Amino acid sequence: MADSPGLPPLFAETPTAPVPAKAIAEFPVNTFLESIAVDANNTLFVTNHYEGSIWRIEANNPPILHAQIAGKATGLAFLPDDNLLLSAWDEQNISTVYNVSSEGETSVLVTLPDAVFLNGMTLLDGDRILIADSYRGAIWQLTVSEKKAEIWLEHPHLARSSSDSEFPAVNGLKIFEGVLYASNTEKMQLVKIPIANGQPGKPEVFVAPINLDDFAFDQQGNLYGTTHIYNSVVRISPVGEATIIAGAAEDMTGSTALAFGRGEACTSIYVVTNGGMSFPPSTGVEPGRVVCLEVGIPGLQLGE
Repeated sequence: MADSPGLPPLFAETPTAPVPAKAIAEFPVNTFLESIAVDANNTLFVTNHYEGSIWRIEANNPPILHAQIAGKATGLAFLPDDNLLLSAWDEQNISTVYNVSSEGETSVLVTLPDAVFLNGMTLLDGDRILIADSYRGAIWQLTVSEKKAEIWLEHPHLARSSSDSEFPAVNGLKIFEGVLYASNTEKMQLVKIPIANGQPGKPEVFVAPINLDDFAFDQQGNLYGTTHIYNSVVRISPVGEATIIAGAAEDMTGSTALAFGRGEACTSIYVVTNGGMSFPPSTGVEPGRVVCLEVGIPGLQLGE
């Protein structure tokens, strides 16, 4: 459960409380699983970043290729009508958001030539989606019905320390009780942004240092986050106390994203990994995996 050698501490202390874990899917070595979304039937949708693909995983079945784009795939998010959105780059490296149908057909919803690195997405309200721009240091607002995207917030707390850094800044986004939480991976910060009438208030750092990629909330306000190069999943309490709940021993090597299950699986978290591609372990890069963690508390569902 210890932090990876050669890296700064994940947080000030490293208490651990492992939860049950089970690998449910495995991909070849050097598969960069980047994002995950879960539909109302508890079907998992997972992006393979470099291959520009989305894989579908149904209960007790192997992964099936669901959709493919000519580019790189990053974030996934469902709208309340179960429409699936994908943030990505197209074949010309232009930031693009795609619609993905239930049959796996993809179509361009909007292109964002002024965006740099579209990443995590979350529902703001109605059909408005917030999208992290990890290199611009901004959050975009996308209104799906109008096919219109504009900057919602650009702020130093969302930006990298230096434009030379390859690590993403603002990365994961989730809303809990009227507050947007945003991970700044490069600065090892979790940022809180109050929302009033759909508009952002003043950002403030909630927890630091904490290396977070993507994350999700349970119904009690606990945050569960992937730590990527730290090969773990952490739980952060509503008052900011962090605990490691799964590590490399639970197949968390290169943990990049997670999402709560739906229906009867609502107390389960599904984690995707890249096997350590960004910071290989001493034993070498492992397969990309999808792992189920049982946390015992229902997750916050879409629209709650």
